[in-house]
Amino acid sequence: MAKKSNEIIKAESRGLYGTVVEELANSERYFSDDAEKILKFHGMYQQEDRDARKRDRTADHHQFMIRSKMPGGQLTAAQYLTHDAIADEFGSGTLRLTTREAIQLHGVLKDDIRDTLRRLNHALVTTLGACGDIVRNVLACPAPTADPQRQAVQQFAFELTRALYPRTNAYHQIWLDGEELIDDHVVDEPLYGPTYLPRKFKIAIAYAGDNCVDVYTNDVGLVAIFDDQQRLRGFNLLAGGGMGMTHNNDATYARLADEIGFITPLQVVETVKGIVTIHRDFGDRVDRKHARLKYILADRGVEWFRQELESRVGFQFEQTQLMPEFSVDDHLGWHEQGDGQWFLGIPIENGRIVDRGNYRLRSGLRAVVEEFDLPVRVTAQQNILLAAVAESARADVESLLAEYQITQVQDISPVRRRGIACVALPTCSLAITEAERVLPGVIDEFEDTLADLQIADADITVRMTGCPNGCARPYVAEIALVGRSLDKYTVFLGGSPVGTRLAKPFLDLVPIREIVPTLRPVLAFYRDYRHQGEAFGDFCTRVGFDVLSNLIAIEGEKALGSD
Repeated sequence: MAKKSNEIIKAESRGLYGTVVEELANSERYFSDDAEKILKFHGMYQQEDRDARKRDRTADHHQFMIRSKMPGGQLTAAQYLTHDAIADEFGSGTLRLTTREAIQLHGVLKDDIRDTLRRLNHALVTTLGACGDIVRNVLACPAPTADPQRQAVQQFAFELTRALYPRTNAYHQIWLDGEELIDDHVVDEPLYGPTYLPRKFKIAIAYAGDNCVDVYTNDVGLVAIFDDQQRLRGFNLLAGGGMGMTHNNDATYARLADEIGFITPLQVVETVKGIVTIHRDFGDRVDRKHARLKYILADRGVEWFRQELESRVGFQFEQTQLMPEFSVDDHLGWHEQGDGQWFLGIPIENGRIVDRGNYRLRSGLRAVVEEFDLPVRVTAQQNILLAAVAESARADVESLLAEYQITQVQDISPVRRRGIACVALPTCSLAITEAERVLPGVIDEFEDTLADLQIADADITVRMTGCPNGCARPYVAEIALVGRSLDKYTVFLGGSPVGTRLAKPFLDLVPIREIVPTLRPVLAFYRDYRHQGEAFGDFCTRVGFDVLSNLIAIEGEKALGSD
């Protein structure tokens, strides 16, 4: 029997119920393919431990990744500690911070899903819409602030989440109330319609001058503009960004968002809702690889999009306002909040919070959050911010973190500080090869090479993914390593260090152990011929790939000659 398309499955789901209730009651450790597609809307992915499957193909290794939806990456201390407790009780004993300011719980078994979601709900955390063809977690600059104008910007993450929330009661009925569906009632979804969106939809909110959320990589970006008195004037509106692509398919590609216009704070919700409906109505529902909003912008043009959006919202947009040049503040280290309190940004390598032997990151974070009742923010760089630290408590917080030997930002190199990887193997079903588990070793090699070249302080952004879908936003990195086949990667170079220019493919099918040695002559050339203060990605773009390719070829010929 041919598999049903996603569109048919959504249309027949009766508002995201599908067959989930019936399949929860059976004895299998997994859900059917049709139910699995509906589960994504509820915030979870059905997965297998591919390492365990290699060791034993006779056992069932199905498990679930459950992702919380946390606007702006904001959590209370109690909410963070709830995730931490669930990780032990129902999960793999780890927490995973994502590039969308969320937390993932891995290793949850089918029989424990309902209890997991009930525990999260009791802490006022939901997973509905964290995955699936729907508006995902809304990003915002996570830096805690006492400035009411900046707080107002961050609050739009919550306001948009409420406005774009699905109306179905399936989530609460299935997971929280435990009641079975007793009729064929079709939920009215005035925004999404019966088949929801053609694909996922991502939104990010940034401050002008700080692109810590990679705002141009989102379906919708909002860049907050302030006047001379630091009062919020409104937002520059961006649309049509997206990272996903497919190897050997030129019809798919990464794309940065276009600038559409300027909107006032009162126009934000209506405007974003209008863009969601454009995606709903014009998105490709036949070819999912061509179903993101970015392809509507690419195929129909910015002017068409602007006119269509203006006709839906009933007002015209002002011209995009001038903005200062972007930088990227990862908010690590100590920072004042502006109210006499401080926040501390702690680097979390590839977002994985775990205890391994003497490495007690998870225990230490739990201890400090619990003892000082600290709110938590998750960043788009997979790091964590501990907020609302009293001046008098700073030394005690430092002491407790030191007791658990938790690494602080001053203890790591710039290249490690900027590194990001997706989860990849062993749990992601889309992974072609490794990312999270191997990037630390690749960074070790970069550190050694940069030190040997006497440019250890080079602030180079390296990102790695286990497939081309782009979850770690690799295509705006200065060096991107994108999984191509087992232990081999496509190397992209030349992305902007501030996320405003795409990287381009440079080398293909590079074995993981050859990545850094192959790039060494390029790094040496950068050392010798960069301009004062010139970033590596800007340098690669300026000198051109022909020059860089010749460097690689010359080194290859030397190596052959020495043989």
